[in-house]
Parts: sequence; C-alpha cells; structure tokens
Amino acid sequence: MNHETYLQRAIELAVEGVKSGTGGPFGAVIVKDGKILAEAQNNVTTSNDPTAHAEVTAIRKACEAIGDYQLSDCILYTSCEPCPMCLGAIYWARPKEVYFASQHSDAASAGFDDSFIYEEITKSQSERKIPFYKIEVTDKLKPFQTWVNIEQKIEY
Repeated sequence: MNHETYLQRAIELAVEGVKSGTGGPFGAVIVKDGKILAEAQNNVTTSNDPTAHAEVTAIRKACEAIGDYQLSDCILYTSCEPCPMCLGAIYWARPKEVYFASQHSDAASAGFDDSFIYEEITKSQSERKIPFYKIEVTDKLKPFQTWVNIEQKIEY
C-alpha cells in the first residue's frame, strides 16, 4: 500500500463518521511496517469528550496496540491538517511521519476554524478569552523536585 491508499482510508473514515452521526468530518489511520495499527474518527459529540479528535483517538488506540507511549516507527495519516491539540499529541507520540489530505483552511470553510487557538497561544495569560491565573503556593515545585530526585522513573 502507498501513502495515498492510507490517506484515502482516513478520508473514508471521516465521511463514514459524518454519515453515521458519530462526529465531525475527520479520520485518522496509524500504520506500522505496512500494517494498520489503529483507525479512528472524530467522536467528540457522541463521547462528550472534546479531546476525542480522530488523531488523538488513533494515537491512543495505536499506543495500546503496541504497548508503548511512543509511536516512533509509525506513520500517521489524517484526513486534515491537525489542529493545535492534535499537533501537540502528535509531537508527544513521536511518529516518524505525518501525512494529511486537506488543510486547516479547508476545515475552517466547513465551520471548523481553529485559528483562534493559535492566536490565544501568543497572548499573555491575562489577555486570553479564558482567563488563566497563576497562584503562588509553597509546594508548587514539589512534583518536579520529586521527579528529579526519584531513581525509578520512565523518562519520556
């Protein structure tokens, strides 16, 4: 199989998801060694989970399938250029490549515009639409100190 075949499958998943009412028009496929490890559709509205984007769901399934939190030898195919959340998840999962079909501007024309998130990231915390407040507490660094000092840990 080639890249276009896997991208076509991601697109099929997206269309199936829309037609079945499971979520938005997004699909993703994760492949390792020429075999599909995971497939997913956007199911935000049916799962009541705002993180249930196709890419994030596929990453969760693929990681479970291989028993690892990293997808270093995997390729992610997605029907659309990933949103900021999915982009972050992709970088944390560390696949070796990502292929996408449509661009985020195509999603925006269908009502899925995530440009406001990119704008929010560049704003100071006090200027964001959802206010973020930092509160000084004495143990704020304790989780990080514990992490640094503990010998038995899995670094990622």
